[in-house]
Amino acid sequence: MRKFCIAVLMASALAGCTRHEPIQSSPHLTVVEGSSILPAPDRGDLTAADRPALIGPLDTIQVDVFNVPDLNREMQVDASGRIAMPLAGTIDARGRTAEELAKLIEAALRTRYVRNPEVTVNIKSSVSQVVTIDGQVVEPGLYPVTNQMTLMRVIASAKGLSEFARQDDVVILRTVGNQRMAGLYNVAAIRRGAYDDPPVFANDVIVVGDSPQRRLFRDFVSLSPLLAAPLIAVLQ
Repeated sequence: MRKFCIAVLMASALAGCTRHEPIQSSPHLTVVEGSSILPAPDRGDLTAADRPALIGPLDTIQVDVFNVPDLNREMQVDASGRIAMPLAGTIDARGRTAEELAKLIEAALRTRYVRNPEVTVNIKSSVSQVVTIDGQVVEPGLYPVTNQMTLMRVIASAKGLSEFARQDDVVILRTVGNQRMAGLYNVAAIRRGAYDDPPVFANDVIVVGDSPQRRLFRDFVSLSPLLAAPLIAVLQ
């Protein structure tokens, strides 16, 4: 009888832990739920001064000028987003693609009497194209973004979900057109193929929720393994 009462109390506690207040839309936040996909950020979102993207501050680039080897060099974009080259002078590289920056360098060289300059720019490494993942993953932190980055790939980069992750409580925070937005996702549903793995962009913030009932169940198992078995179904 005592075991039954404890089991009932634990089941009630676990059920109470499952109550979860979802994020609600507000004047400062637009919530996109379920299978809906967050709209992609535009260039203005990606080139905000405090959220550099494309070529950004402290990125390392390689500049090559055809037939002018003395101008070929690897350089780091400075903290203000600029580069300095002989003859070309100082150029603002922040928020530009490699091709756009190459065109700017060519234009600057022409004004210094370099005939028909042909410039190639390659991004060697980027510290401005990153996504942040926090919460219940094994290794929270900043991870580089590629063109093919998705939510599941970011989670995999962070070594997967932790023991106490709540799979139906994963949030992607993003700014689109100066509007703060949040997408709510269920990792288990994505794994089941219920909807597509959503794309992730530079400067996104991903937060994986915590499962209080899993913590409570772990503690219950450690205190009384014999009583835990009937409650496994509660967590399924």
